[in-house]
Amino acid sequence: MSEHTPDAPAPRAKRTGVTSTGARKASAKSNRSRAREFALQALYQHLVGRNEAAAIDAFTRDLTGFHKADAAHYDALLHGCIETSAELDALITPLLDRKMTEISPVEHAVMWMGVYEFQHCLDVPWRVVLNECIELAKEFGGTDGHKYVNGVLGGLAPKLRADEVAADKAATPRG
Repeated sequence: MSEHTPDAPAPRAKRTGVTSTGARKASAKSNRSRAREFALQALYQHLVGRNEAAAIDAFTRDLTGFHKADAAHYDALLHGCIETSAELDALITPLLDRKMTEISPVEHAVMWMGVYEFQHCLDVPWRVVLNECIELAKEFGGTDGHKYVNGVLGGLAPKLRADEVAADKAATPRG
């Protein structure tokens, strides 16, 4: 057994439930987190392939591991985002620094899901919605896509969940 010396850095503690990249391991994910992953894949198919929701839904439900996902939440995200895509884009677009067509389809889908959950899944705290979307963008998006998603959804949260965000800010001690 090696002895720790004052000059050597302390050994890193093992983090359980995460991969070497910091992403949550599948076993550590909730049913809703899994539902969001499947919804992201389905919305990506819609954005890139212009596939119809019913065909995407049938395909996605056959994927390995879908039985572990919250199917009702998946349904709400997939169908809700597609049905309200114009309204979701109208809320997202003013916060973009480029055209929507220049946004990665992964980040676009993640932002749709975040805005949809802010508006329609009031049982999910706004910070959970934001964190879940950032995690999805980290795992499936481009190198800094999660920062973009964070900026856009973080900018929309005070508008879409005004009371909840204000209550959080009031409860957070200032230093």
